[in-house]
Amino acid sequence: MNRRDWVAALGSLTLAARAPGVLAAPSHNLVKPPRLRAGDTVGLIEPAGFTDDAFDLDLVKDTILAMGLTPRLAPHLVDRYGYLAGKDADRAADVNAMFADPQVRAVFAVRGGWGCARILPLLDFATIRRNPKLLIGFSDITALHLAFAAKAGFTTIHGPNASSSWGSYSWDAFRAVAFDAATPTFVNPQGHEDRLAQRVGRVRTFRPGVARGRLLGGNLTVLAALMGTPWLPDFSGAILFIEDIGEAPYRIDRMLTQLKLAGVLGKLAGVVFGQCTDCGAAGPSYGGFTLSEVLQQHLEPLGIPAFQGGQFGHVANQYSLPLGVQAEMDASAGTIRLLEPAVS
Repeated sequence: MNRRDWVAALGSLTLAARAPGVLAAPSHNLVKPPRLRAGDTVGLIEPAGFTDDAFDLDLVKDTILAMGLTPRLAPHLVDRYGYLAGKDADRAADVNAMFADPQVRAVFAVRGGWGCARILPLLDFATIRRNPKLLIGFSDITALHLAFAAKAGFTTIHGPNASSSWGSYSWDAFRAVAFDAATPTFVNPQGHEDRLAQRVGRVRTFRPGVARGRLLGGNLTVLAALMGTPWLPDFSGAILFIEDIGEAPYRIDRMLTQLKLAGVLGKLAGVVFGQCTDCGAAGPSYGGFTLSEVLQQHLEPLGIPAFQGGQFGHVANQYSLPLGVQAEMDASAGTIRLLEPAVS
């Protein structure tokens, strides 16, 4: 499909599921970045791993153009420093420059990898706070999302990176949140062409019930690595959403234990565990715990609504979850409903 056909296809898509009814009061002191509009200029950054294939970057630019947006490449976007997309100071400078530029309306991370935590002390949060705009990405971008929640005070979106596949499910979810200022109910796709199709749509409820709170979370490994640093927001009363990739159940156990010992799990209103891609046992499964058993051990004793199987993480189709906004989760139905828009 060429770009013109893709634009037409995207434009014909309908919003997945809007939540009717009266909206909740806005989150206390949460600043709402401006919504995206056709023609807006958006920045492309690589704050973590590098992309060394020019063809891949051409595809990323075409993706942004197909959204009706105009891409602006960060000065150091094609740099490489070991396994990083340039030196720490240069990657941080790109983030700072994009938020300082009044022509840039939002900032997309091209990819994750590792490295965002290294640049946190180098970010100019005074400038970032004065220029609220959407930051979009997932995986290692979790470090930026959480730091922005703690230091910047405005909404960011845990959603596909610019280099992600951006199928219709992902696009519908992102457009609803970022362009339409909608308050959708996120429901898992049924029978979608995902490689985990046999499990897509299924959820496992650990504790039934409905919980309300502000959405916070992202990649579990990144979140655990930030424990004890000043780059984490207050999780009191929050709905925690977490996902991961390539982690054996014992490592998920270790990280959840860390969150428990640090007092995070005991503060929450609810928990949604998304997709954990390639998270099977490292060796024979007999004699060990499955991922679901590990989650059950940690989440059931909390006595709060909790479920596994939300459609976000390292998968082809995923929600766009705005950090900081008030939301409602239904652990029996396996849904997350936004109670307020993420953008102004």
